Amino acid sequence: MKLNRRAFIGTAAAGAATLSAPMVMGAAHGKPRVVVVGGGAGGATAARYLAKDSNGEIDVTLIEPTRHYYTCFFSNLYIGGFRSIDSIGHSYGTLASEYGINVLHDWATGVDRDAKTVSTAGGYTLPYDRLILSPGIDFVDGAVPGWDISAQDRMPHAYKAGSQTELLKAQIEAMPEGGTYAMVAPPNPFRCPPGPYERVSMVAHLLKQINPTAKILIADPKQNFSKQALFEEGWNRHYSGMIERIGPDFGGGNVEVDPEAMTVTIDGSVTNVDACNVIPAMKAGRIADIAGITEGNWAPVNAADLSSKMDENIHVLGDACAQGDMPKSGFSANSQAKVCANAVRGALTGSTVFPARFANTCWSLIDTDDGVKVGATYEATEEKIAKVDGFVSDTGESAEVRAATYQESIGWYDGITADMFG
Repeated sequence: MKLNRRAFIGTAAAGAATLSAPMVMGAAHGKPRVVVVGGGAGGATAARYLAKDSNGEIDVTLIEPTRHYYTCFFSNLYIGGFRSIDSIGHSYGTLASEYGINVLHDWATGVDRDAKTVSTAGGYTLPYDRLILSPGIDFVDGAVPGWDISAQDRMPHAYKAGSQTELLKAQIEAMPEGGTYAMVAPPNPFRCPPGPYERVSMVAHLLKQINPTAKILIADPKQNFSKQALFEEGWNRHYSGMIERIGPDFGGGNVEVDPEAMTVTIDGSVTNVDACNVIPAMKAGRIADIAGITEGNWAPVNAADLSSKMDENIHVLGDACAQGDMPKSGFSANSQAKVCANAVRGALTGSTVFPARFANTCWSLIDTDDGVKVGATYEATEEKIAKVDGFVSDTGESAEVRAATYQESIGWYDGITADMFG
């Protein structure tokens, strides 16, 4: 099915159909209150659907520190020159003005689960009946020896989009003729499984135009990666001889970096590099840990409503949660947010709760009009969100099919950002 903005929003609306909210349950203070932390694909979507579908019966507050949100999805296309940075930036004005959401630009710094309050860096204490956490990812300390967050200007991660993305592109453009761009790829699980490899494709596309003798080196701790056959086919066709990937069999999991010397050491072998993108191991955004609802690096949730397995009044969406088979992606977070919003609205107002259904598609661009995709549908079981069926682009597809896939991704981007921000 060809996906465009209208089709995406229409499908989303059908999956989160609503009834009027005739009653308020368990809210002695008046309207039930929902606080949402994190304004990305999960949090912004959840806040919007709660406000829109409750017809004013729920008081919704969205806490998000940034005034402009830059999507990680499609940020690689900015690096490749297919998008401007402004085209992936979005504001929260419509959520406030048209949906009546209280948008608080602040950092959530504490959760008191007994008192059911969220505290912020700005000194606010916000009570909630339900709390939805969608904080995205943070990085595991010490995951890449020699690198920590203080080195992100010398060796950007660019896995939280915006200034980091702009910095990485500028460093690539400043590479000397014939220089080396290195990527330290993350271990599983991580945000957007095809993301590092689409990034390699977009860096190669840029270098092919401005620095065609440059080299790309990937140190990868994983034996296999998402869409591997499709990416490797594309790299051989479009960027022959430019890209070298070193997997775990050859030391890709034994990596150290020196940001000051600009070196990458792979299994004891030192390489001087001119630009280096370090993508460390990931974990749930810090507020999930502060709230005491993580187990290991992630926050386990119940599949039917994304509620925390440690606190039924807290829900966790998107990259931060451990939910089962869904990948950590913007599409996944958006899909989970609509299921969660429907369940939370039902719990607080008595409105109908529909069976949980989930979907995900991840598109990637390899070169001009060479788009590929992978996706699946999912259902809620007692144990987890479980995959029902899936699909993936075929190797050897025609140029017409690949171009149509890329156009489909543009329609999806317009649709999901409208679904998130109104």
